[in-house]
Amino acid sequence: MQKNISEYEKDFSAWAIHNAELLRAGRFSEVDITHLIEELEGMGASNRHELVSCLKILLMHLLKWQFQFQHLSTRWQEFEGVSWRRTIIEQRDQIQDLLSENPSLKAKLEEAVCKAYPGAVKLASKESRLPMAIFPQACPYDYAQILDDDFYPDNSG
Repeated sequence: MQKNISEYEKDFSAWAIHNAELLRAGRFSEVDITHLIEELEGMGASNRHELVSCLKILLMHLLKWQFQFQHLSTRWQEFEGVSWRRTIIEQRDQIQDLLSENPSLKAKLEEAVCKAYPGAVKLASKESRLPMAIFPQACPYDYAQILDDDFYPDNSG
């Protein structure tokens, strides 16, 4: 067992509170700068990851709406895509919250869509059992459409 386990490694919450108190008191030389920098960088990366994750789920459902909806509604007349619509609404809401709380992420939206789209296609293909080749290679929706609460892709086939 290690003898010199730091407070950061032993109890992150206590470490964070302690370092916040040091900063508040102006005792900057005592602050654990190395771990503080790691945590701040991690927070930014975590927000970007959350944006990509939400976009992946949203794009998957938009793709399913566009490419699978007609097929299912033909097979089952009662199919209305209610659960897909709920997921689309929820993901857009989460993305809007994330962008409101972190406005700098708006500049990362293009990069995030590019990262999310291949995974969205893969998930849409797996869930719909449609071949991946049926989906466009590049995201067919612009940023305004992706974030527009009223946008649902044409699913008429």
